[in-house]
Amino acid sequence: MSQSPTQLVKRPLRPTTPAPPQAKKAVVSGTFGSALEWFDFAVYGAMSATVFPALFFHQMDATAGLLASFATFGVGFFARPLGGMVFGHLGDKFGRRRILLTTFISMGVASMVIGLLPPYSSIGVLAPLILVLMRFVQGFALGGEATGAQLMTMEHAPQDRRAFYGALMAMGSPVSQVAANLLLAVLSGVLTDAAFMSWGWRVPFLLSILLVAVGIYIRVKVEETPVFQEGVKEAAQETASPAAVLRTHGWTIARLILAFAPIVITFYIVSVFGISYLTQHGFTKNQTFTIIMISNFLSVIAIWWGGRLADVYGRRRILMTGSVGTLLAAVVFFRVVDLGSFPLTLAIVAFALVTAQFGNAGQGALYAEAFPTHMRYTGSALALTGANLIFAAPAPFLASWLTSLSGGSTIAITVFWVVTIVAAIVNMLLMGDGKTLEGGEHRFGRYVPGGQAAGRVPAAGVVPPVPAASEVAR
Repeated sequence: MSQSPTQLVKRPLRPTTPAPPQAKKAVVSGTFGSALEWFDFAVYGAMSATVFPALFFHQMDATAGLLASFATFGVGFFARPLGGMVFGHLGDKFGRRRILLTTFISMGVASMVIGLLPPYSSIGVLAPLILVLMRFVQGFALGGEATGAQLMTMEHAPQDRRAFYGALMAMGSPVSQVAANLLLAVLSGVLTDAAFMSWGWRVPFLLSILLVAVGIYIRVKVEETPVFQEGVKEAAQETASPAAVLRTHGWTIARLILAFAPIVITFYIVSVFGISYLTQHGFTKNQTFTIIMISNFLSVIAIWWGGRLADVYGRRRILMTGSVGTLLAAVVFFRVVDLGSFPLTLAIVAFALVTAQFGNAGQGALYAEAFPTHMRYTGSALALTGANLIFAAPAPFLASWLTSLSGGSTIAITVFWVVTIVAAIVNMLLMGDGKTLEGGEHRFGRYVPGGQAAGRVPAAGVVPPVPAASEVAR
């Protein structure tokens, strides 16, 4: 007996609608490219906590050298909003595909230069200056890459799995952390400290030469997204400048920035500052890299399920659930690490990163659906890079500075961490969910009208009009 269209039926957690070939290519391209770009970023973060203070800032004392190294790490985040504005505007004007090729090549060249860079002892102050410049290029490229890869994938994806496809792009971050820390754990385990400091740390950066070649080959196979092609027609080829996006969607961008704060601040305190903190509190480099590697591997599974659930229960709800988990982690993180137990430290690091990445799974779709097509790349990039600039960039530096200022106490950084997460959760409680990428209404929940249970999408070539302004915050 056929079901009435208004009868509620249980939506499957695993969608059954087939994905078109271009959607599959976009997923492979975006996931691979995102992982490679974040691999370089992850390696730099690990090196800024362990190697760079000695090689490029050894003329300073240990604390000042670590602070200076974390400051160069932060330069990449300061470059990201600029890259987001530039590449976002170009991506909204010329399309997602060609911009992603540009960002990918830029990131690879910068990483290769870092891998070949002589230390301070060889070329003096030129060494840290080049390091900072290449870090800026990395951040500039990533400012356009992170958002572009998500949009390219989600705009190709079927409607019933857009959050999941966007989450696969977010998976590039923990996957790269696993790969980077596995490689670093192996290198630090088989090489002497002298060999690792001399040339071992360069190996991950120099691998970029091969990775970029493979990534370019994959990305040239993906076509421009149909949502973008139809959307620019509906907008009469109108392309909004970053200033126009800020003027019309500034409040939405501000709220999205704060909503993502728990994820980024937790990730960078734990996976960047945490490396330095663990090595200073009884853990070897090999143990520390192993802890971060295992934790990030588990968080890959969390992103997978977070993406699945975000398509069913809503993007904001998943982001908020992950944020609550990071709040619990923030309260006890340093207390547990200070016990010096490897199993307990692994458990708290894993819990922090798993909950953060579970929430991260909802970010891509939440951001994309906050803006109309001709503003989507720019608006999403401004929100994402803004969150990283305000909350991620200062996190390792601020944590190191506050613990140093307070004689090793972690109370101050814990309070800052907790207060930020609480503010973000309150912000999310007051937010609403956005429209679909085509401008339609979402129906979240496990039970939906019978005709939508399988996540059916409009017929081929039929795309609803793009709204003039689609706000997340109501």
